[in-house]
Amino acid sequence: MTAEMRYSSQKSTNDRTFRAPGWVRTSFRLLDRVAPAVGARWAERIWFTLPRATGKPSSRRVQTPGSPFDISVGGHTVVGESWGDGPTVYLVHGWAGNRKQLDPFVAPLVAAGRRVVAFDAPSHGESAPGEFGSRSSSIPELAAALSAVVERHGRASAIVAHSLGATATAVALCDGLHASRIAMLAPMASPAAYARYFARVLGFGERTLRRLSARVERRVGAPMRHFDVPELGRAIATPPTLIIHDREDVSIPVTDGAAIAAAWSGATLHVTTGLGHRRLLRDSGVVSEVVAFVSS
Repeated sequence: MTAEMRYSSQKSTNDRTFRAPGWVRTSFRLLDRVAPAVGARWAERIWFTLPRATGKPSSRRVQTPGSPFDISVGGHTVVGESWGDGPTVYLVHGWAGNRKQLDPFVAPLVAAGRRVVAFDAPSHGESAPGEFGSRSSSIPELAAALSAVVERHGRASAIVAHSLGATATAVALCDGLHASRIAMLAPMASPAAYARYFARVLGFGERTLRRLSARVERRVGAPMRHFDVPELGRAIATPPTLIIHDREDVSIPVTDGAAIAAAWSGATLHVTTGLGHRRLLRDSGVVSEVVAFVSS
């Protein structure tokens, strides 16, 4: 792990942490005592449900739309677009995100002689609902979508992935996807660790948590440890990897990025200040650093 590098912003725009209403916490505490299986079913539904968008969706784009494409992934239509020519760089958004959030990377990558491919995961953006219906998705579903898009558009010179998209990228690499370079922006290290945070927020204890973990594993068809990014890095030959994480990210703490960097051989960690979880994607210093890394 290299020495820390800082980018700064004049204004901090941290994302809100996940909060549960008081009645929800009270209900989960009661269910944890008297009916933890019921609580686990409810928690599972929340776990896999995408949050509703707030406010009016913006029609403005940083980037001119590219050449559109669609592809079937598990019988569900995934929509995307591509720009430019040359070695292909894939852009992967995070949970409840969409491909347009990574628009700031497109023009600089095309100018650097790269072809850029971005897509919306199932149940995200313009893509069709996934296996479990509208507003529901999972890490394996996102990883499968990435692998299918790469199979359609060709070998990945690099992948630039944000948040849970970085976790899904690591899973896809473990499952056989090849990429010459990876840039992870605010990556989540461990869904299992997040499950404990999730339990604290909703107000339930170990009895419900054990049942929730079992239900999650049954739904995705794999144990939680299969999605632990530091452990995945110890199990496979990792490509050169750049990790950028903001110290004020309240959605996914910077310690997640640090844990991945420590476990992935040859990874570089750059810590920013004042960018939060999503402003990171629009910061000119971050964009320049990522473009230089994946184009080298």
